[in-house]
Amino acid sequence: MRDLDETDLEILELLMSDARRPWREIAEVVDLSAPAVSDRVARLQGMGIIQRFTVDVDRSQLREGVPVLLTLTMETGGRDTVHKALLDADAVEYIFTTAENKLLCYARVVDGDVPAWLAETLDMTRVADYDVTLLTGAEWTPSIDGTEFALTCAECGNTVTSEGVAARIGDDLYQFCCPSCEARFEAQYERLNEEATP
Repeated sequence: MRDLDETDLEILELLMSDARRPWREIAEVVDLSAPAVSDRVARLQGMGIIQRFTVDVDRSQLREGVPVLLTLTMETGGRDTVHKALLDADAVEYIFTTAENKLLCYARVVDGDVPAWLAETLDMTRVADYDVTLLTGAEWTPSIDGTEFALTCAECGNTVTSEGVAARIGDDLYQFCCPSCEARFEAQYERLNEEATP
């Protein structure tokens, strides 16, 4: 695995602004050939940096609903259940988890009846409290400006350098700083899997 560079960052910026941009167009900007851009994108996908290509749909153009920002305070142990229910809800566009273990959720609620929508969507016994903020607009502008590439070892937390390795364990791709960290991680993964299997 080789280190990522400024060209990789530039390719990511171009794809974030338009994921359907042709390789040829990206190649002109980053001064590479189209096949070289394709190879770099494939490598970024293989490393797990590019997870998927998707469409950012402005749902307000497609359906009605009052845009709201919900801040939910969880009962002890309730976060994962509520998080999954929100992810499954059609009205929800974004979910964020705070350091205080609260969930922030951007949703478009039909008829603006947030209490009724929450009661239909969630097990409210898992929610200690919630706040609703009505929104007049929302913009999503993800950026990687100022980002320096530093993959972190899944085992020890050290920075992954050119000596690092990537391994698919289970269904996920992990980065490791060295083969010994990969071996320790995989051994623990297998041990936990065996313990979890009845």
